[in-house]
Amino acid sequence: MTTQSKWVYSFGDGKAEGRTEMRNLLGGKGAGLAEMCNLGLPVPPGFTVTTEVCTYFYANDKSYPQSLKDEVSAAVATVEQSVGCKFGDAVNPLLVSVRSGARASMPGMMDTILNLGLNKETVEGLVKRSGDARFAYDSYRRFIQMYSSVVLEISMHKFEEVMDDVKRACGYTLDTQMTAQDWKEVIEAYLVVVEKASGKPFPQDVHEQLWGAVGAVFSSWMNPRAITYRRLNEIPADWGTAVNVQAMVFGNMGEDCCTGVAFTRNPSTGENAFYGEYLVNAQGEDVVAGIRTPQHLTIKGKTENMSDLPAMEEVMPTVFSQLNDVRLKLEKHYRDMQDIEFTVQQGKLYMLQTRTGKRTAPAALRIAVEMVGEGVITKEEAINRIDPASLDQLLHPTLDPKAPRNVIAKGLPASPGAASGIVVFTADEAEDLASKGQKVILCRIETSPEDIHGMHAAKGIVTSRGGMTSHAAVVARGMGRACVAGAGDLHIDYSQGQMLVKGVVVKAGEIITIDGSKGEIMLGEVPTIQPELSGDFGVLMGWADSVRKLKVRTNAETPLDARTALKFGAEGIGLCRTEHMFFDAERITAMREMIVAENEDGRRAALSKLLPFQQKDFEDLFTIMDGLPVTIRLLDPPLHEFLPNTKADMEAVAKGAGVSVEQVERRAAMLHESNPMLGHRGCRLGISYPEIYEMQARAIFGAVIAMKKQGKTVLPEVMIPLVALKKELDILEQMVRRVASQMMQDAGTEFAYLVGTMIELPRAALQAGVIAETAEFFSFGTNDLTQTTFGLSRDDAGNFLPDYYRTNVLEQDPFVTIDQDGVGELVKIAAERGRKTRPDIKLGICGEHGGDPASVKFCHHAGLSYVSCSPYRVPIARLAAAQAAIESDKDVQARLNAA
Repeated sequence: MTTQSKWVYSFGDGKAEGRTEMRNLLGGKGAGLAEMCNLGLPVPPGFTVTTEVCTYFYANDKSYPQSLKDEVSAAVATVEQSVGCKFGDAVNPLLVSVRSGARASMPGMMDTILNLGLNKETVEGLVKRSGDARFAYDSYRRFIQMYSSVVLEISMHKFEEVMDDVKRACGYTLDTQMTAQDWKEVIEAYLVVVEKASGKPFPQDVHEQLWGAVGAVFSSWMNPRAITYRRLNEIPADWGTAVNVQAMVFGNMGEDCCTGVAFTRNPSTGENAFYGEYLVNAQGEDVVAGIRTPQHLTIKGKTENMSDLPAMEEVMPTVFSQLNDVRLKLEKHYRDMQDIEFTVQQGKLYMLQTRTGKRTAPAALRIAVEMVGEGVITKEEAINRIDPASLDQLLHPTLDPKAPRNVIAKGLPASPGAASGIVVFTADEAEDLASKGQKVILCRIETSPEDIHGMHAAKGIVTSRGGMTSHAAVVARGMGRACVAGAGDLHIDYSQGQMLVKGVVVKAGEIITIDGSKGEIMLGEVPTIQPELSGDFGVLMGWADSVRKLKVRTNAETPLDARTALKFGAEGIGLCRTEHMFFDAERITAMREMIVAENEDGRRAALSKLLPFQQKDFEDLFTIMDGLPVTIRLLDPPLHEFLPNTKADMEAVAKGAGVSVEQVERRAAMLHESNPMLGHRGCRLGISYPEIYEMQARAIFGAVIAMKKQGKTVLPEVMIPLVALKKELDILEQMVRRVASQMMQDAGTEFAYLVGTMIELPRAALQAGVIAETAEFFSFGTNDLTQTTFGLSRDDAGNFLPDYYRTNVLEQDPFVTIDQDGVGELVKIAAERGRKTRPDIKLGICGEHGGDPASVKFCHHAGLSYVSCSPYRVPIARLAAAQAAIESDKDVQARLNAA
């Protein structure tokens, strides 16, 4: 059990008990508030209940430490003294906000409550103190609505129905048309809703309200949307969240009040320009929830987005200037782009939050490179600032500027990138269709944290309401999804499953394309072009390449994949899957003839048809890779995978092989296996049918000889798959060397090559020292090594792995991020034993883990020579390898200075 002796940390009046280094204890928001106080910025006073309380809460059946109540009471008293108000006082009430704050930024994931401390008595005190009855009753109805939704778990739509009924009866279209008397009527109706739904009156005791809110924030740490967000962003559940209680300041007291969200630089492009939005006479939730379309902070932002609404720079120039000074001070202090929240109450600026701002990959690169140029950060820090996985945003195609576009609507360019897909209107439908392989565009009036799973599943997001700092925009940028927000001309009708814009009806299931960089929505699918990587990307990746020790290869067997990978910086091919080459229409019939042949002569006859195709494939790859190493895996899958399923295809095979259809069917039945993943595949095929591997060896070495005739050097690495026993490898290695020797003799030439194996079985990992007597290299096939270590089928595990995440049996998918304790331990054992036998053995990894940043870092620390991954993940692996080198290498700075 924790021995934490202090559970609450106060801040305000230019001082704080916490500081920025206490992020793990105070959470990101609490640490930011404390640090802003220490910097002398105007921050409403308050206190933070630490993340340790959250840990205690879940470890002790949702109870609190014994001393917490007294510490909270003392902290409330300190706030009362600071602001000159008293919590629960009917004449001069203190009102507070209650917000969560985990150590990692989780926008919109945790629940927030504003205006806490209002009841039937204190609201009248607020009326008298403010002199504005409309403001006071509006604040009370907001509090009832938030508290009832978050703490009492009453559906928000019950309150929205009340609002709609009142507005309809009064003939209003906007909330701003509501009078004080209207809000009083809404409050009375809300209180009835609460009592009817919960069976109890709305709590009037302000201390009961406070503890209910604190408990709700801690409980929200385990709500489904928070769990989903943590899983998607690899945030451990045991970190917990802090709770921040802060004196309220009001942006909704009149026209000299506002609330806003800003970024110290543009989070979409990285431009060094103040960027953000505000709303006059509003509370903070109105901005991020997209309930009203916000206005731009700057004249520049207003002009660029062709807005008619006045900028804050125009209507509140003095306060805007103060805010800009805060922006510069915070960025200088934190040495990174900040995401800030503020409120202006009757002309006075208050800061409510600062945190490192989420940004797109292009923005992250530009900010990092420019901050190095400005002398703010080092190259080493710049490399570490970029999330390797985020580079995925840069590497995929963009819309072809020459292609025709049928633009039906425009909104705000909330998150860059292009996406096409079928229209869906619910997050559940987006997740369901995406799981079936369909590309979807999620279209919502506005998104909320409950939509997080659908936003992750979608290729792009469209909202008809909201701004550049709305929930949809912030989350889409963080996920790397294209997003068009605030497309006001769209009328989305959930009940009809359609959206209407300027007479055009778009129904669910129809295809649209969005351009998140321009804010355009188009009918149909628009062609794309490949990205051009240069500029900031090239600069930062040059720095990364100068420090990393791990080489990065690609998994490729087609010329397109090989060229793409080379463009992205691949240093060779780490896995060429030869079986993929046999499925081409020209070759599959010969392959099938080989499989159904009755004897070796028949198989050799069919294989002779495949030989020229296979050799041409290798010549193409060798030409593209131009002297870089190419690892070729000999045939791996079981033969039944190549056989046809339809009667017509079986007849074609029978005709080509000169046998009966019945014989083809009989052969297919003979090859059927109960568990083919552990069946007659890999080197076992080479033992049973050595002529298959012999043909492939001839094709490889024939291509090498053809390259030599052109004056080109090639280094092929012949890889024998699924070896469990050294004897298997010995037999096949000798066959490969016999073919190479014969072909060198026949051609009157010599060439270099390596023979090695895939380590994908636990036995092979444990026997690596013996196997290395024959193998000149190991490539860890971690896809199958994970399957065989866990006893899991990769194809079937998806049916139950979600239960393992939900119950914390597993935090991550072991097929995505390497299991370091089990699979990783086998890799380390094999590497150590292999090197002991053969000190110069080449060690690589070629499973999907080769493009996963955490797995790449493991490979660096395990001492591997290279990782190999799909072409589009090559830059991700390069950057992850550099970050791993920075973590462990003392000489990095010298190499960076030379870069």
